[in-house]
This record gives sequence, structure tokens and C-alpha cells, in this order.
Amino acid sequence: MNDVPLVEMRNIHKRFGGVHAVNGVCVDLYPGEVVGVLGHNGAGKSVLMKVLSGANPLDDGEIHIAGKKVTIANPREARALGIETIYQTLALADNLNAPANLFLGREILTAFGTLNDDAMESEARKVIQRLNPNFTNIVSPVKTMSGGQRQSVAIARAIYFDAKILIMDEPTAALGPQETRMVAGLIKQLKSEGIGIFLISHDIHDVFDLADRVMVMKNGRQIGTRRTSEVTKDQVLGMIILGKLPEEGTEEDLKGFH
Repeated sequence: MNDVPLVEMRNIHKRFGGVHAVNGVCVDLYPGEVVGVLGHNGAGKSVLMKVLSGANPLDDGEIHIAGKKVTIANPREARALGIETIYQTLALADNLNAPANLFLGREILTAFGTLNDDAMESEARKVIQRLNPNFTNIVSPVKTMSGGQRQSVAIARAIYFDAKILIMDEPTAALGPQETRMVAGLIKQLKSEGIGIFLISHDIHDVFDLADRVMVMKNGRQIGTRRTSEVTKDQVLGMIILGKLPEEGTEEDLKGFH
């Protein structure tokens, strides 16, 4: 594993009025690693990731990207640092096809200043097939596509523009088992390319299958970070529900989850 983390978030604080939504959280992410960010709704996991994506600038703390301290004031600055977010809603334009979505706002033009549709389709095909070789019908409107195909388009858009760090918010929330497996395949492909992924989820099964480490939050605070190979799902549930580290929870505590 590379010695320098892609991301280091140190002692991050974010307040909204009287609510301390993120309270002193530290987390890092290495190339080719998936870190699951777990917790109930309202735990602060999405707020923490929005600090990294520039949607919620931090109140206190430091962010380091590839070893350098940075300031991220807005999503444009995050993207310039190679940070892309794939929201649950995917933010795709339903009536446009995959190439048009991929290049939305960053279109390739011909020498005459008109849209170069051929170039955009060719580039889109390359990046989408790298992720998902079975996905060939990329020129249909995305509203006709399956959930897994839409996820492919959203991920392709991020990596085409050189994302090194992906934040994925509940990527399989609305998908069936087959689509979920497809997204898992996409995530493994990104890992193999050295991209680091923060996976926000409250589906512990999802995360266990994909994440190298899990970081659990509760009420804005960090309960702890553990390698998935060293904890059970019950122990992580204990962190989420009870706010206790595995070594602090008892067998009695964990029995209640069955």
C-alpha cells in the first residue's frame, strides 16, 4: 500500500447553528482502498463527506490530499483536486444519452465550434466499456437504462475527468441483487485502478463485501475505524447502534441484534 494517503481528514468539525453535525472526526483513505462510512441517518456521515466534496466547507480541522494541506471551499475546488461525488440520485439528465451526460458542461467541440458528437461517443464508449464491457447501448436516453447502467454512466463521468478519490453515497440503495452485483464489480474495477473510494451506506452487508475498512459515526462523533477482516458484522452493528467499540461491547449487547 502506498505510504501517502490520498486523503487525510484531521479533527474535522462542522456546525449548523447549534447542531454539531461533525465533531472532531479523523479519517484517511489510501489508493485502491474502499473505506465504508457507516452510521444511522443523522450520524454525520453525509455531512463529513460533503466537507470533502466542497458542498459544506469545514469550520475547523485540516484536509490533506496526497500529503498536501488543501482548502476546499466549493465543489469546483474539490473536482480540481480529483475528488468526485456520485450521489444516490446520480444527477443524470434523463433525456440525454450516456455521451451527452458524460460531457455535460464539458463538451468536446469541433474546429468549427460545434458539438463533436462522434468524438464524445467514442470517448464515452472507451471509458464505459473499461468499467462495464457488457454495456454497449450507450446512445439510448439514460431514462431507458437500468439502475446499474446509470451507475456506470455516473462513475464513467467521474473517472473520465481524472477523479482519484470517489465519494459514493448509497450506491446500491435502489438496486436489485443483480444490479447490486454489477455495481460491486464496478467498485472492484476502480480499486484495481488505484482509485480510493469512500462508500457511504447504512447497509452493513453491502459495505462488508466491498470495504477494506469501516469508519462508524454516531451523533456526529467517530466511534472508531476497523479493518473489515478483523471485525464481525455484529461488532460493527454494535458500533453503529450502541456507539461501543468491539472490545467494549459484550456478548449480551450483541445478542439483541438477532
